[in-house]
Amino acid sequence: MYHHIDKLEQYIGRPITRLKAEQSFEYLFLEYMPKRRNPELADRKGFSWAGPRNRWCTATLKTRVIDRYLKDLAKDHELIQYIGIAADEPKRVREMRYPLVEWGMTEADCLAYCREHGFDWDGLYDIFHRVSCWCCPLQSYDELRKLRKHFPEKWEQLRAWDKQTWRTFLKHYSVEQLERRFAFEDARQAQGLPIKGKAFFDALKEHMKESET
Repeated sequence: MYHHIDKLEQYIGRPITRLKAEQSFEYLFLEYMPKRRNPELADRKGFSWAGPRNRWCTATLKTRVIDRYLKDLAKDHELIQYIGIAADEPKRVREMRYPLVEWGMTEADCLAYCREHGFDWDGLYDIFHRVSCWCCPLQSYDELRKLRKHFPEKWEQLRAWDKQTWRTFLKHYSVEQLERRFAFEDARQAQGLPIKGKAFFDALKEHMKESET
């Protein structure tokens, strides 16, 4: 994505401001000690994995950083904030300006336009349905399978982080349990067996139970 931004900057011939939070994701994830509303979590280090109701990473590493920057600019400038949400995401539209929505451009339209103009994100959209944070727990199993297959070094980083934190990566799986599931799926597919249906899930349940003992 950084490479994509560099290419875009050259294409438009204008500087693109890159914003960064004062503290890194890894520090906030593993070491930071926030004030906890739940006293049972008072001694837990780090925010740990995000979840549907606790997307701390979006707020801390993106939204607040952008808001602070724009607030400072607004002291001397009149601002219009444009957000790149596509026309097929109407539920995300708020009070800002959304040019893609105004132009009726869907996410597929935008991807096609970018490809026509030489932007391919180094092939990431040929692999993933959506290119977002690689370590996000809110991805589908299919996206996580692709991460494990195509970017094993990132998958190993997930496994390492998961062993150092206190919240489970997914509701029903740690990263290590996902590794066991995906390895089991690989073995079944190598034997020509399906990874869907009741027979598969019965076999998976038994396999996971045995691997925990």
